[in-house]
Amino acid sequence: MKKIQIEWRHLDVDGATCERCGDTGNEVEQAVAALNRECTPQGISFVLTETRLEAEALNESNAILIDGRYLETLLPHAERGDSHCSSCGDLTGEEVECRTVELAGKRHETVPASLIREAACQVVDCCNSQCC
Repeated sequence: MKKIQIEWRHLDVDGATCERCGDTGNEVEQAVAALNRECTPQGISFVLTETRLEAEALNESNAILIDGRYLETLLPHAERGDSHCSSCGDLTGEEVECRTVELAGKRHETVPASLIREAACQVVDCCNSQCC
């Protein structure tokens, strides 16, 4: 069985994360569950790891890495972006920006399961009806 690591990085302050990162966490869990249902019969499994970050590493918060590569580097025309995040600000006590993914003129503050799935399929090169 080929195992692909999917890492979700997010701010953690005393067990709490920002709303944006929490929503991304829900999306990545949904995506990994769906990928495993569909790809395990093809000999591919996805393993989700969670990396909790301190405020000093906020620039890495809300990031998803698949097989060690940032999601936005796996999707054609996608870019990393940043936008003001009041939820992170509430947790850190500072005005801060949080990571986004920008694709096709749209800014994704919460990374949707569809983009996670698309990036994962790029890694395993199997996007067909019988796998991802």
